[in-house]
Amino acid sequence: MSSAPVSPSPNNQIEALRRMVELRSRATKTASKPHRDRSVPGSEIAPGLHLHEALVPLDLRSGRELCGAFDRGDAIDLESVLFFDTETTGLSGGTGTRAFMIGVAQFVPNDSARYNLRVRQLLTTTLGAESAMLREFAQWLQPQTVLCSYNGKSYDAPLLKTRFRLGRLGNPLQDLRHVDLLYPTRRQYKGVYENCRLGTIEREVLRVVREDDLPGSEAPAAWLSYLHGGSAANLRRVGEHNHQDVVSLSRLLLHLSALSSTMHGQALTDGLA
Repeated sequence: MSSAPVSPSPNNQIEALRRMVELRSRATKTASKPHRDRSVPGSEIAPGLHLHEALVPLDLRSGRELCGAFDRGDAIDLESVLFFDTETTGLSGGTGTRAFMIGVAQFVPNDSARYNLRVRQLLTTTLGAESAMLREFAQWLQPQTVLCSYNGKSYDAPLLKTRFRLGRLGNPLQDLRHVDLLYPTRRQYKGVYENCRLGTIEREVLRVVREDDLPGSEAPAAWLSYLHGGSAANLRRVGEHNHQDVVSLSRLLLHLSALSSTMHGQALTDGLA
């Protein structure tokens, strides 16, 4: 004869119910807590300063010089060129605007007597890392460096000059040759396309189509959001945008130089006729 089951006491039932409610509450809080991806590319080389590097293979023979007539200047040594572009906290410049990312690219020879494009990007993830970024960038510049930008003479270079001055650092860009591709691009294509923005020239001349590109106007919000504890997703997209900018600068320089070389050669031929 089996014994009848013993019913749990009211106190035990209440305690079991309380434990069940607590477990469900914890599970709900865990499930509803947003996961914020805070990872940024590259390695931290100083507190709050990250360096990301990449190599882009090029089908370009090493040891070449470029015709500089498109910029009304002398020949350009490929290995002296440093393409640069900044991502900033505002689009109007001024002392209140700072660069939170500096991207550069340089032609570097490889073992196949060709060039790779070496892309380096500095990203600050704290306000206090700016001085370290500026010092690191300055180390990449040499007396023979030829700066190359797009509207950099009017925006990027003056902004960096201001940040170096406010940081009580010397301006390493001051005495360097600066080839701003905006001006020869305007001379070549003004009136041909609706405007001479880099995005337009990429699409129409270089045949570069960006996918899922974050507009430059959204870069400040992406950085400030990250600074306040937000996700790094859009900040990584800023990095991808900046990467493509300096790669496109390299292609545009080669394009303008090739056009200039052809026209200059034709002018010499005409002069000898």
